[in-house]
Amino acid sequence: MITLKESSVINNINFLKKRLGKRVILSAVVKANAYGHGIEQMVPMLQRSGVNHFSVFSYCEALRVEASLMEPATIMIMGYIDPNEVVDAVERGFEFFVFNIVRLNAALDAALHLSKPARIHLEAETGMNRSGLDLEELKCAIETINGNADSFVVAGFCTHLAGAESVSNYLRIRKQMKKFNRYLTLLKESGIVPELRHVANSAASFVYPKTRLDLVRVGIMIYGFWSSTEVFIQYVGNRVNKRDPLKRILGWQSRVMSVKEIKTGEYVGYGISFFAQTEMRMALIPVGYSDGYNRSLSNKGRVLVRGHLCSVIGLVNMNMLMVDITEVPDAVPGDQVVIIGEQGEYEILVSAFSDISNKLNYEVLTQLNESIQRKIIT
Repeated sequence: MITLKESSVINNINFLKKRLGKRVILSAVVKANAYGHGIEQMVPMLQRSGVNHFSVFSYCEALRVEASLMEPATIMIMGYIDPNEVVDAVERGFEFFVFNIVRLNAALDAALHLSKPARIHLEAETGMNRSGLDLEELKCAIETINGNADSFVVAGFCTHLAGAESVSNYLRIRKQMKKFNRYLTLLKESGIVPELRHVANSAASFVYPKTRLDLVRVGIMIYGFWSSTEVFIQYVGNRVNKRDPLKRILGWQSRVMSVKEIKTGEYVGYGISFFAQTEMRMALIPVGYSDGYNRSLSNKGRVLVRGHLCSVIGLVNMNMLMVDITEVPDAVPGDQVVIIGEQGEYEILVSAFSDISNKLNYEVLTQLNESIQRKIIT
């Protein structure tokens, strides 16, 4: 089971809003199943915390957010929409990025079909070289929009910065902002004034305050994680209080499935990756790589059982993993197992997974299987 602390959500949103200022809209990025936390669980908690703007990657995610809302809110699709879904996206009032002329024309067709304007965000290519309108495409888009004024509401003008979490990208980001401002000037001179300007993600909003503009797309920091160690160090650098103001939301628990005695000289699990050099007790846990517990944690991972830090032994299976509980002689089937979170005097952080498996916190979180039960706690 995955548990989600609502008090941590409230803490993080309050901190972020105070830091960003009253005039900046906080758009909660809930793509990838809300970074593994669960869209259906996070959206109501975020709304109760005062968030009413949500960013997703796809149309399918937008539908899930819409179904989870407690009250009307803005839903912005930053990525994929199947051509067959554009009409429905416009009809539902979803806002979406236009990053090529094909998407712009699809939006126009949908708007004409419905006699309803498409709410679009023109995404500029400023140097990340991933998605976005280059100068010639932007000129073409301006011509199309001005020629079909009733079919579009330019809800935003935006770009994505290439690595604001690292000082090594400083010059690249400066160039991106200069290009963004040139494109914005062109847009305004053509008679198109976007409702919102936005370029900043979590990292940029802290490292480059001038990039906050009208809206910030905040992802990883909502969930209690800093974009990088560099960003955290920069934030606390000149502060007397070096305490991390963010709080983790997610915990992951399971139960001991069975207990087995292992004799000296026996192998455990598939192959010969673990050899018992002494008599030991082993607990079987119903969690595996299909749940998001990465196979690279074989013979490396740790879990908590009855307040003891216990080692994963043998290869992580698809649905199970084995744990050495020799030092926990009173452990029995049904005992709680903490995979992420606190138990007794110990805590296992998401960073423990990422450090061992060489994965980013983002990867560890987003690979948590959606089928794992998620429960909100206070």
